[in-house]
Order: sequence, then C-alpha cells, then structure tokens
Amino acid sequence: MTVTSYLGAIGAAQREAMEADERVIIIGEDVEANVYGTMGGGKSRADKGDFLQMFGANRIRNTPISEEVMVGAAAGAAMTGLRPIVDLSYSTFLYMAMDQFINQVAKSRYMFGGQASLPVVFRSAMFYGLSTAAHHSDRPYPMFMNMPGLKIMVPASPTDAKGLLRSAIDMDDPVLSFEACLLWGMKEDIQDGEFRIPFGVARTVRAGTDVTVVAISTAVPAAMQAAQKLEADGISVEIIDPRTLVPFHSEAVLNSVAKTGRLVVADPANRTCGAAAEISAIVAEQAFDCLKAPIIRVTTPDTHVPFSPAIEKQLYPNATTIADAVRKAVATKPKH
Repeated sequence: MTVTSYLGAIGAAQREAMEADERVIIIGEDVEANVYGTMGGGKSRADKGDFLQMFGANRIRNTPISEEVMVGAAAGAAMTGLRPIVDLSYSTFLYMAMDQFINQVAKSRYMFGGQASLPVVFRSAMFYGLSTAAHHSDRPYPMFMNMPGLKIMVPASPTDAKGLLRSAIDMDDPVLSFEACLLWGMKEDIQDGEFRIPFGVARTVRAGTDVTVVAISTAVPAAMQAAQKLEADGISVEIIDPRTLVPFHSEAVLNSVAKTGRLVVADPANRTCGAAAEISAIVAEQAFDCLKAPIIRVTTPDTHVPFSPAIEKQLYPNATTIADAVRKAVATKPKH
C-alpha cells in the first residue's frame, strides 16, 4: 500500500496502461507537459519529463486547441486499433465537440452493426467550487447519461480514480471520466501495482440502518462528514457511492433502501433531469413499498454558477445540507 493522491492515482493508471499496452496513447492540449493530470498536477514515481522520455512523442501528443480535433481524432484512432486517452481539461470544453461525441463516438458501434469498437477514454475536470464562474464550473455528466453508447465514471477517491481508469482503458467502448478538482489533493493508501475496479459496481462507503444516502463525486466526503455528525444524534446513515453512473448499480441502492426505508440522494449537479432525479425514479418505481418517507434530493439549484466565492459555496451539497435532509427523512412518520 502506498499513500497516493487523487491525481497521482490517475497518473499511475495511465503509466501502467502505457507500459502494458503500446496501443495506449495520450492526446490533448499541452499534454507533453501535463501527462499526470488535467491542468498539471499529481506526480507519480517518475516526473513529467521522465514520463515523456519513457513513452516518446508518438504516444504523448499535443493537439491544436480544438476539442473537435481531439475527440474526432481519438475516435478515428480508436476505430483503427489504438486506445487513446484524451485529456480535455475543463468539463465544459466537452460542449465544443458535441457533434463528435453524440453523432460519432456514441453511435458508431451501433451504426456499423457492431463491426467498429471505440476503446477511448475522455478525461475532464469539473472545476466547480473554485470561483471559475459559469463558463468553467459545469458538472455535465447528466446530459451525457441521456446518450446511449457512452459509459460514465465519477470517481470520488484515489483508489476509485485509479481502478476505474484502468478498467476504462481496457474497455472497447467510449468512456467519459468526470473528475472533481476539489478531490485532487485527497490522499489515501492504495494498492500497489495494477488493479481494476469494474464498472457498474457501487461501493458501500459506510454501513447504516436508518437512512440510505447515495452520494456522487464531492458529495461522498460531504456525506461522510454528515454521517459522523448524525451518529452523535443516534442516526445511522448508510452511504452508497455509485462510482459509475452508466452503467448504474441499481441493485446496491435498492437493497440498501430495502434495509433502511429512506433515501437521500446528494449530487453536485443541477436538479432538473439530473443523476439524482434518475436514481430517485429507479427507487420510486422498484422499491416504493420499502419507503417509509419521501425521497429527498440534495442538489445544486438550476442556476448558473456565480463568480462570487461566498455565493458559490452555498450552492453545492455539503455536510450541513445533507445532514438536514437526513434528519427530515428520519422525522417523517411512515404512512403505510
């Protein structure tokens, strides 16, 4: 076990994948100077210069500052046998390549009758919570959940960042990885060497009996803080981290709700048509008889992100808002 940061775990996963398979390449804006993580962080065992020297400019390629070029080139490279990792920097930059994502990357396997595969990973950082204002602060994974053909990972720990990324690189389908910059400095002991975490397998972060909290991305550590506070009040919280939103491990959530009878979904994305809404719908459709209280969503409101640090900080789910939602769920008396 080695203490590793979130970004360091991503760098290690990329290095190990490139060592194991010469078809794995990294492309993106300024990646020659930034091979360990979006916007330049997270050293692993080798420094950045050694990484470039190790694999060479043919496998670590800078691209023009054009997301259409990055995504289109990666799709073509993937269909001809390479396994690209694309560093798209800010998650809002994905919008510039929506035609490539939706009409080419997501649909090509279907349109070619299964004759084409697209083993490509698109990495992007969600820069919310750092006063980067409306153009750089989106959490756009819900809109991509609506497009068949794309797999989506939202790692909330260094272990998950490494294990999920290694699985993503091995896949023959396109994967979008949404990595919260607020987690970059998180450190934990992670397993040495290569390991993989399968997609579609949720993690029970904390076992509990009174309320299920499904938490996404930065809502996971916030939910942990809330659960610790609530424990002093005699409230036992079970926390489920889906880890991947497509595929989504609905059985883990349904089994937890069957035990606790209550559900709170904490998601830093916007409320309308979001991941929290979909998770709530799954439980309402398949586990309604288990519910002792209405489902509660703790999300970011449907508004653009302001530049003001003081105003922005209030938008996202935090330990206080999650704890308040749990208390409300517990206080509701069953009607059946």
